[in-house]
Amino acid sequence: MPQQLIFEDHYKRLGLEIFSEENLENIHGNQFRSDIKVFFFPPGYELTIDFNHYITQKPSLFFLTNQHLSIQKGKEKSVLLYYNRDFYCIQIHDKEVACDGLLFHNVFEIPFVELEDTETKLIQDLFQNIKDELEWKEASAEEMIRTYVKQIIIRATRKWKRQNLDNDLIKIPGSELDIFRDFSRFLEIHFREKHNVADYAELLHIAPKTLTHRFKSLHLDSPNQFIINRILLEAKRLLFYTDKPVKEIAYDLGYEDPAYFNRLFTNKTGSTPANFKKNYISGKKYNI
Repeated sequence: MPQQLIFEDHYKRLGLEIFSEENLENIHGNQFRSDIKVFFFPPGYELTIDFNHYITQKPSLFFLTNQHLSIQKGKEKSVLLYYNRDFYCIQIHDKEVACDGLLFHNVFEIPFVELEDTETKLIQDLFQNIKDELEWKEASAEEMIRTYVKQIIIRATRKWKRQNLDNDLIKIPGSELDIFRDFSRFLEIHFREKHNVADYAELLHIAPKTLTHRFKSLHLDSPNQFIINRILLEAKRLLFYTDKPVKEIAYDLGYEDPAYFNRLFTNKTGSTPANFKKNYISGKKYNI
């Protein structure tokens, strides 16, 4: 059985579990689905997040909310830290840690950071501190644990920026970062009912042409493409992980005309929703 430690106080909940090769199957399912999750994986883990596959080459932290996770392989101990929004809400405390739209809910679907040796030691020490507090159960444990959680998130956010910004894939200078974070956050909240660039430009208090130009000037996909990608990702989740019929999925995603949704999905993926549900096997594989 995994080692499990939990803090609960009224609506607030945080837990820490340690896994290894013998009990990885316990991570599967919906047990942690509603929680914010931070995973530490050593090298050699194979995992699938939604429809992308990863193989860890270095110690890595993964940051998940509603994504579907399955682990195919892993030997050394991994750690799962999970907590609900009542314990620590990343949206409410965004000014403290500035992680929403980067570690969580980023439009580039890069939910991880790789760690060097010194960084790995620091992160492992923070996990150990949380574990100690959960075991000791002191009166001040909640605030101490929260400070350690914030340190993990802040360190990982800094690492995410160094790892991903202004490289060959994403070229966003620091001065431009907030608009992309805000776009990511609004998209995650509203993608079911807001399908147009103008909707998000209004939320960002800029003109639609300005928003599109910002993306184009940095050689990124258009805002419209990011909106479509997010809708398609949710459609794939619902098709693959639920038994909902295509018509109901279309309604769930804000399309009053299921036939239009069917054409959109087919045009963008090369497969009808029904065929995707029937034939999907695997997605992209990343060695990280």
